[in-house]
Amino acid sequence: MRASPARYNRDVLRDRLLGGLVAVGSIAMLATGASLTPDHAGHGTHTQLGMPACGWAIAFDRPCPTCGMTTAVSQLAHLDPLGSLATQPMGMLIGAGAAVAFWAGLHAGLFGVRLAPITRPLTGARAWWLIGGLVVAAWVYKLLTWTG
Repeated sequence: MRASPARYNRDVLRDRLLGGLVAVGSIAMLATGASLTPDHAGHGTHTQLGMPACGWAIAFDRPCPTCGMTTAVSQLAHLDPLGSLATQPMGMLIGAGAAVAFWAGLHAGLFGVRLAPITRPLTGARAWWLIGGLVVAAWVYKLLTWTG
């Protein structure tokens, strides 16, 4: 059974709006990263956004699981992918994911294509276990390279 023209138009409009929101959100993250100056210590860049210093790092003199991610995104936004990777591998992947999401969202917004087929592989349990493993691996890396 085919969808009615009115339903088809609503679906395309919804897909365009969702794509536009994804593009705007992704570019906002990258633009924020570009507006910051990456901290040379490899962490602490988030304080330029008015956020407090990391309580975990202060209390334990060890990085938290997200330590360095803002710095890594900022480095990537400043076109320093190797510096970003060295700072916080997961942060670099998040920044790269935002760049991909921007282009995918822009494409969906302009042409009304669905994002679901693109994002479906990211919604399964296997993907979440992989993402969790990458977060833990990046945290271990940060623990091993931590200079305080």
